[in-house]
Amino acid sequence: MDKKILAISLVGLSASALVACSDSSTEKFDSNGTKEVKVGILQYMEHESLDAAREGFMAELKANGYKEGDNITVDYQNAQGDQANLQTISEQLVGDNDVILAIATPAAQSLATVSTDVPVLFTAVTDPVSAELVDSMDKPDGLLTGTSDQAPIDKQIELLGQALPDAKKVGILYTTSERNSEAQVEQAEKLLKNAGYEVELKGITSTNDVQDATTSLMKDVDAVFVPTDNTVASTMTMIGELSIEHKVPVIGGATDMVDAGGLLTYGTNYEALGHQTAKMAVKVLEGADPAELSVEYPETVDLHVNQEIADKLGINVSKLSVSK
Repeated sequence: MDKKILAISLVGLSASALVACSDSSTEKFDSNGTKEVKVGILQYMEHESLDAAREGFMAELKANGYKEGDNITVDYQNAQGDQANLQTISEQLVGDNDVILAIATPAAQSLATVSTDVPVLFTAVTDPVSAELVDSMDKPDGLLTGTSDQAPIDKQIELLGQALPDAKKVGILYTTSERNSEAQVEQAEKLLKNAGYEVELKGITSTNDVQDATTSLMKDVDAVFVPTDNTVASTMTMIGELSIEHKVPVIGGATDMVDAGGLLTYGTNYEALGHQTAKMAVKVLEGADPAELSVEYPETVDLHVNQEIADKLGINVSKLSVSK
């Protein structure tokens, strides 16, 4: 063989070996020699319900043997409710992780636009079909699947009637840009009207609108219904204060919203929902195809009452019950 050709070949082999060493050195293994799993988490914004879902997710992963700092690394990112942040973070997470958790509809929608091969588990998404995340609840048929936080609105309205038998007009406060909220508002408005209530809708675009919109609404209604709306949920403490000031109770979409200032709900337990989502993530990590994993509804739905708010509003909630 020509010496020049031989020299070039040896250089090429050396370069290949260096690349191989470099690639393998970036991979981490636990004490048993198992490759470390990389999990990305994109949370739309910070509030109790979404935080609880994330905490439940992490706790369930740990219960299934995925321990952070041992055989799993977690890259948690919060978009702080900013759409531009969502896009940037989504692109980063898709490039660096084996599976990603999307918390709330906007986070899941953002990841859906950039992921071409990384499975995405979503949670705290009310209507994943109308949000165009999956083809159907039974057959997602793509890289995304997860859990819906849809609580039974008919039961919430039933409880409203028990707690406030004299109520005639109900306001609905929601964010116009959140598709998950719009889907619930459509359902709630229809159910409330069928139950004989007059309904007034009040849409907001950001947290800056909440105080004025809530005050205006509470001057004109007997009760306020709020869906599992991210923007509204992040301002529930303020809404609770206005509820007491105007003597108008708030029926919340989720248990955490009630804790922060609502009167009652028959709603989703978000920590339990996070656990439920993690069980699906484990299946994906073990080889399951997300396209074949049906989207799940919450397994844990609670009758939840804020007794402190009930006392301040003078409402008897001792005999509330939900029909089967």
